Amino acid sequence: MAVTTRTLGRSGIEVSALGMGCWAIGGPWAEAGRPLGWGPVDDEESVRAVHRALDLGVTLFDTADTYGAGHGERILGRALAGRRDEAVIATKWGYTFDEDARQATGEDTSPAYLRRAVVASLRRLGTDRIDLYQLHLGDLPVPRAEALLGACEELVADGLVRAYGWSTDRPDRAAALGRRGTSATAVQHGLSVLRDAPELLAVCEKYDLASVARGPLGMGLLTGKYAAGSTLPRDDVRGTGPTWLEWFRGGRPAPEWLRRAAAVRDALTADGRTPAQGALGWIWARSGRTVPIPGCRTVAQVEENAAALRLGPLAPDQFAEVERRLAAVRSAALRDADRPFWPMPSVPTARP
Repeated sequence: MAVTTRTLGRSGIEVSALGMGCWAIGGPWAEAGRPLGWGPVDDEESVRAVHRALDLGVTLFDTADTYGAGHGERILGRALAGRRDEAVIATKWGYTFDEDARQATGEDTSPAYLRRAVVASLRRLGTDRIDLYQLHLGDLPVPRAEALLGACEELVADGLVRAYGWSTDRPDRAAALGRRGTSATAVQHGLSVLRDAPELLAVCEKYDLASVARGPLGMGLLTGKYAAGSTLPRDDVRGTGPTWLEWFRGGRPAPEWLRRAAAVRDALTADGRTPAQGALGWIWARSGRTVPIPGCRTVAQVEENAAALRLGPLAPDQFAEVERRLAAVRSAALRDADRPFWPMPSVPTARP
C-alpha cells in the first residue's frame, strides 16, 4: 500500500513520507585534516537530484549549516529557487565552521550564536523562513539546551522558523524537547533495520513528535553495494572512520553490520523491492510517525528511493519475517564469544 505524506509531529506541517538527506551534496569539508564529507560532488547533478525529488513527490529536504561548511545549504537554496513553496526545508545549527577554508572549527552553544546562525542559513538557502530548525549537538546536557530551545521559540515568534527540533540519539534529550510547546515538533535520530530505536520512538509517540529517521540505509550498507572487501576512499568520511561513525571501520564495512544486512536481505526484497526500498519499507512499517531521510547525490539514487513510496510499508508478514531473522542473528552472536555482535555503545554518538 502506497505511503505518500505524514504530518511533522504536532506542528501540523505536512511532508512527504520520504525525505532527502543532503549531507553528501555539501561536498568536501574537514576537521583537523579528517574528511567530514562524502568526497567530491557534482553540484549540477545535486541540483538535478533535488529537482527530480520534487518531481517525484519528495518535499522534505534535510541539511545542516555545517555540511560542506555552508556549501550544502547554498546548493539546496539554488536548487529550490523558483520552487521554494513546494519544499519543506529542515536545517541544523550548533557546530561552527570556516566557510572559506571548508573546515569545521568547533561548536557554539550560546543563544547569540543561534541568532547569527539562523540569519546566515536563511541567506545561504535564499529563503525567508526555515520550516524545521534543529539543534545539531545531540549530547548537549538538557540544562544547557533549554536556553537554546527557548530561543527557538523567539525565532518562531519572529517568523524566521516555523518549528524546531533536536538531532539526538538520547531519549532523555528527546523527552526534554517533547515537554516544550507545540513548536517543538521533531526528533532526528538514527533508525534503520540494522539498529532499531525503541526508546526514542516511544518518546516520539508519547509527546506527538515526528521521528526523522537518520541513516535509514546504514550509510549505504543496506543498498547491497558493499561487501567485506569493499574499501572506501580516503576523501570519504566513511573511509576515515571517525569514532562516531559505526557502520565502517578502517575504510571497510564493519563485518558485524554486514552480517546483519545479509541476514535480512532476502526478507526485505521478497516482494520485488530493491534492498534500499525494503529498508525504507521496514521503517514505515515500524512506526506511523517516521520520515526516513536517505542521503542522495544523484538522480538515480533519488529515483530508486522515491519508488519506495509507491510500495509503502512492508506487509505485516514480511515485517515479521525480518524481525525473526534479526532475532536469529542476535542469538547466534550471543553464542559466538569470538565474534560479538554489539561492539558499539548502546547509544551511538553520531555527528551527522
